[in-house]
Amino acid sequence: MTRTVSVVPQLDHDQLARNAIRVLIENWHGHATVPSRRLYPHQWSWDSAFIALGQQHLAPQRAAVELLSLFGAQWADGRIPHIAFNPAVADDAYFPGPSFWRSSQLPGHPPVDTSGIIQPPVHAIAARALMKRLGASGPDFASRAYPALVAQNSYIGERRGVNGLAAVVHPWETGLDNSPAWDEPLSAVPADLSLFESYTRRDIDHARASERPTNEDYARYIRLALAYRDAGYDDDWVRSRSEFVVIDPGFNALWAWSELALAEIAQALGRDADGHRREAERITTALVDQQWSTSREIFLARDARSGQLLGERTVAGLIPLVLPGLPAGLRNALLSTLTGPSFRAGQPGICGVPSFDLTDGRYNPRRYWRGPTWLNITWLLAEALRAHGEEALAQRLCDDMVSLVTSAGFREYFNPRTGAGHGTSNFSWSAALLLHVVAGAREVNRPRSAPAPHRG
Repeated sequence: MTRTVSVVPQLDHDQLARNAIRVLIENWHGHATVPSRRLYPHQWSWDSAFIALGQQHLAPQRAAVELLSLFGAQWADGRIPHIAFNPAVADDAYFPGPSFWRSSQLPGHPPVDTSGIIQPPVHAIAARALMKRLGASGPDFASRAYPALVAQNSYIGERRGVNGLAAVVHPWETGLDNSPAWDEPLSAVPADLSLFESYTRRDIDHARASERPTNEDYARYIRLALAYRDAGYDDDWVRSRSEFVVIDPGFNALWAWSELALAEIAQALGRDADGHRREAERITTALVDQQWSTSREIFLARDARSGQLLGERTVAGLIPLVLPGLPAGLRNALLSTLTGPSFRAGQPGICGVPSFDLTDGRYNPRRYWRGPTWLNITWLLAEALRAHGEEALAQRLCDDMVSLVTSAGFREYFNPRTGAGHGTSNFSWSAALLLHVVAGAREVNRPRSAPAPHRG
C-alpha cells in the first residue's frame, strides 16, 4: 500500500517539526513531559502514551523513560492512575491535587502521589511502536514494560460487568470528560456548588471558562471523585453504589486494541501471545453484541445503572474502527457515519474529526469534548482507516492535523469548521502527534537508497 504524499509543502513540514520539538523539550521535566506547563503541570496517563509516539522520533530513550516513569506510579492492583503528581509542584497548582486524592494514605501505594482513577489504555500501542524504534535495545525496554501493561489490562478486566465489557466510574476515565453522552447519567449526580467553598478550580485560570466544563459539571466530578476516594477506591463498592457507572465503547475498543499490541510484544519476547489475541477477540465480540446500534449506525455508550444505551453520537462510538475484527457490514456502516452528516470527516469545510455530532443541538465547537476536533482522536481514526484500507481518507485526516497546527499552533483542541485553536497552547500531545505524522510521511516517502535517520 502506498501512502499519498501530503499536500502541505515540505518546507512547512520542516518548520512544524522544529516547532513541535521545541514544545516537547520545553515541557520535559526530567523524567516525563507535562501536557502544558500552566494548565496541566503534572504527568497525565494517556497523554504520556501519545507523547511517547512523537518522542520516539526525537529521542527514543527519552520516550522509554516517559513510559517507564509512568509505570513507576502503577498501583499494586495494576491500575495506572490518570495523574502522577510532580512533588516539586505546589499542591494547589492544579485541582484536584494530591491532597484531594490522598493516594499516599493507601497501603502498598507507589512512592509517588497519584490520582485514583484511570484513563484509556493506549500505552501498549506506544510501547509496541517504541520497541521497534529502539532497535537492539527494544527487547530490554519491552521486557520492562510488558509486565506493567499486562497488569494494567488485568486490572481493567476486573472492571468487567455481566456483559463482559469494562465499566468506567468517572467521566475523566473515558478521556472525553464532558462528552454530551454523559449528560443523562450525570443528571443523577447532584451538582452541589457549595463544594467550591472548599475547593477552587484552577483550569479557568489558564483557559477561557467558555471552553471548559461548567461549574455544574465540575461539582459533579468532585462529588464522584470524593465518593470513590472515601470508599478507598474500592471498585466493587463503586459498581454497586456509585451514581455514575458507564460502559464506554471508545475505552473498551482501546482495551481490545491494546491486547493486540501486547500480543506483538509478547511474541517478540518469546512469550505466549495467543491469550492476548483471544482477549481482543472476546472484547470485540462483546462490543458488537452489546454496544452497536443498528439504527444509529455507531457504537453507543451504556448506562450500567439503568442498562440503557445512551443515544448520543460521539467520537467514542467511532473508535472501534481501530479493531481489525469488526464484521464487514458493520465496518462499512461505521465508515458511512464517520463521513456522513454527523462527523463529515474528510469532507469540505471540516478539519479532522469533530468530537460530537455536528447535527445535534448541543454541539459546541469551542467547549472541550462537546464538539471540537482533537488531534489524538483524529490520529487514532487515521490509523484505523489505514488498517481497513481507507488510505485516501486516512491521509486526509493527517493532512488536516498539519493544517490545523499550521493555522492555529499546538493548541489543545480546534474548531472543526474554522480551524481556530482552543484550550491551552503548546499542548504536548498535539506537538508529539504532529511530529509523529510528519516523521511517518518522511519515512514512507524516503527513497529506498536513502539511509534511515539516527535512532539514538
